[in-house]
Amino acid sequence: MKKIASFTIDHTRLERGIFLSRRDVTPGGDVISTFDIRLTRPNREPAVDGAAMHTIEHLAATYLRNHEQWSSRVVYWGPMGCMTGSYLLLSGEYESADILELMRETFAFIAGYEGEIPGATARDCGNYTYNNLEEARRVARRYLDEVLSSPQRENLNYPD
Repeated sequence: MKKIASFTIDHTRLERGIFLSRRDVTPGGDVISTFDIRLTRPNREPAVDGAAMHTIEHLAATYLRNHEQWSSRVVYWGPMGCMTGSYLLLSGEYESADILELMRETFAFIAGYEGEIPGATARDCGNYTYNNLEEARRVARRYLDEVLSSPQRENLNYPD
């Protein structure tokens, strides 16, 4: 089988950041931009705790789907299986820099969130007790402060 594009990225050189992973065109002609929102350096830093990643998923998806300017363009937000980041799919043709402010807002929301986690009930979620708000806030704050506050080229572009 042919290797898929995401497996051709050198993960030993990949930094934390926002990366345009791919663009697809639907049969109807719509463009979908897929972003790799990388929270940890793969294979060099620990993956995000699963319960914290689940909380990040709930909070980010809720924030993005309620965002005044972006909600109609959000197709999907969800964690990577390797637990080093998440995927954001947007309707439209965007670059990493185009969503930098949106990601700053999203991770500031997560870092400062207090209260009940949206959708974290038995009725609303398939594993509602699997959450860790404190760790999700810590991960979000670190990403916000160390990556999103002043990203460099390597935080917005895949390694060559």
